[in-house]
Amino acid sequence: MTDEIRPPEAPPRAQAPTGLADGQWHRLHPATPLLRGGIVFLAILGVVVVNLRDVFINIVIGIDEDDPFTFVIENGYVGLILLAIAVGLAVTILFFWISWRMHTFRVTEELVEVRSGVLFRTHRRGRLDRIQGINVVRPFVARLFGTAKLEINVAGQDANIPLAYLSGPQADALRGEILRLASGLRAAEAAELAAQNPGAQSSSVLQRRMEELLAPELEPGVAPPESIVQMSVVRLIGSTLLSGATLALIAIVVAIIVSTTLTGSIFFLFGFVPAAIGMASYAVNRVTKSLRYSIALTPDGIRVGFGLLSTSNETLPPGRIHAIMVSQPLLWRPAGWWEIKINRASHSTTKGAAGQANTTILPVGSLDDVKKVLELVLPGAVDSEAIELLERGLTSKGGDDGFVNSPRRAAWIRWFSWRRNGFAITPDAVLLRRGAIWRELIAVPQARMQSVSYRQGPLLRALRLAAVRLHTVAGPVTARLGAVDAEAGWRFFEDVALEAVTAAQQDTTHRWREARGGTA
Repeated sequence: MTDEIRPPEAPPRAQAPTGLADGQWHRLHPATPLLRGGIVFLAILGVVVVNLRDVFINIVIGIDEDDPFTFVIENGYVGLILLAIAVGLAVTILFFWISWRMHTFRVTEELVEVRSGVLFRTHRRGRLDRIQGINVVRPFVARLFGTAKLEINVAGQDANIPLAYLSGPQADALRGEILRLASGLRAAEAAELAAQNPGAQSSSVLQRRMEELLAPELEPGVAPPESIVQMSVVRLIGSTLLSGATLALIAIVVAIIVSTTLTGSIFFLFGFVPAAIGMASYAVNRVTKSLRYSIALTPDGIRVGFGLLSTSNETLPPGRIHAIMVSQPLLWRPAGWWEIKINRASHSTTKGAAGQANTTILPVGSLDDVKKVLELVLPGAVDSEAIELLERGLTSKGGDDGFVNSPRRAAWIRWFSWRRNGFAITPDAVLLRRGAIWRELIAVPQARMQSVSYRQGPLLRALRLAAVRLHTVAGPVTARLGAVDAEAGWRFFEDVALEAVTAAQQDTTHRWREARGGTA
């Protein structure tokens, strides 16, 4: 009844302990001021230098223009301006340094705390048992400095705790230490486990930078080296071109061209350039975000990675996925492509694969890819009967396929999809299937359900039909099903309510290592 994590066949090596999870206050990486604000300052300084260069060139070739820089030079204010720039630079550096000194964090056996701010102080706390995921983000510039951003996603709105920035190895190792503490191990046990097989460190800084830039997203030291899904470039490009957003942009461009041709006015052409730029940027962003997509199982949850220049990989501990939706747009059906989204109790500020929200756990994949991912994210989807039921839920046209489908009279309000409109209850999850043109299969782990509802309006009552809904945390997945038989829907309501209470009482995923006796 519980969605216990299934460890990999060959447990990965643990990384060397960082000493940052000892309950004491620590500071971020010394390069943090530069990465958080100094680069913007350097960009402004670069603009000033470019303007000075243009003024110098104008003076050399004899062009006389009214320019602020020319006025400064002609009136002898160069020294004062340089002094002001030097003072401003010194004050800025001092402010960044003080801000870095005042920004501290600590990790205890119960909490992650961050204190920051110079004039206005901020103190954030996140309970370890409320952690929904930990994301290690490596923006391209930060990767050049060997640093990474550690974002701890805690249940609740605007409850995330970012640590920007730590060194790359520290971010990876600290994530493991926090997850081990959150899993139910005591600090001494977590430190002993982390120190059993410390990962090897490169001998030179240059070698470490090259390894961080070229290494796969799932580090061999903390996760299985191979992703269970290999993302194809052809599939990425094809799914992008066949997406609804791309087709909408193409329709806008066609409408602009037709309007310009019919009216003879070039006014409509002004809308062509931003539409073309928007289409190109969307396509490029989606493809580059997913080129290094990877998903694998670790002892502390599911690891999802993506990104080409700026990379991100996030660990979702067991029991943090509240609902799963597998969907297939109409244009993807000939190719057999599917997409998987999930509901979570928190939301990372970092965009997920394909530039979408981080609730998209598989941007595009084949049916085999979907089954592999479902084996990771869905409790109980490991035996052959469960996999067959899930596959029938995705591809079957209805009938006797293991689902309780809507009766024929539901065709009055579900013209095309009444045959596929149905539900199934497994020992670990509830499955809802709907849609004939846009196919969807929704799975809700029983231990994650918050409530269940049964509804009948005048039309549904007249047709002896009903609508049911499973309530979970907010997200892209809405677990509702309409036009089911009234009696079957009421039995569904009673059975699911009972199963959900039993599953919640038996659930131990919030202390997953403790439930397994602390084994890795």
